[in-house]
Amino acid sequence: MADVKIAVLVGSLRKDSLNRKLAVQMLRLLPAGFAGAIVEIGDLPLYNDDLDAAPPEAWVRFRGAVAASDAVLFVTPEYNRSVPGALKNAIDVGSRPYGKSVYAGKPAAVVSLSPGGIGGFGANHHLRQSLVFLDMPVMQQPEAYLGGAGTMFAADGGFAKPETEAFIGKIVGAFAAWVGKVRG
Repeated sequence: MADVKIAVLVGSLRKDSLNRKLAVQMLRLLPAGFAGAIVEIGDLPLYNDDLDAAPPEAWVRFRGAVAASDAVLFVTPEYNRSVPGALKNAIDVGSRPYGKSVYAGKPAAVVSLSPGGIGGFGANHHLRQSLVFLDMPVMQQPEAYLGGAGTMFAADGGFAKPETEAFIGKIVGAFAAWVGKVRG
């Protein structure tokens, strides 16, 4: 059987993004039978439906990558109690033109990571609201609002503590089970 393909969208564009580090580690922890990749969003022109007649190449690439996936994992920081603009733009680009959303029906999970104590709770829930409209069945449990991002990673990009890796492994395992359940 072919691997289940996971598209990972990272809300932070920063080169040394803690959310990107988390996404890389989550991909590493995917169980057998699953494969995933980060789908880049930083080069997407802002959504403008006037451009859909001849979509920019970055839109075509992005839409194709997400359409070819079986599920989507969103890993995001919180900006002003919401998702970063680049991630919202990626949602808009992938959901258009109307009736041709690359997201519809794909199982999803949302993980928010922040240096603060509430772990991006606002961004996590704000993103979930959009995903409901996009007809994406979103994993409900375990909830993943991760705080203390500044101390989560070692210098090599791995987890600083084995218990953090075990916890993230449980989230990844639950997501894999969720994808299997939704896909049947």
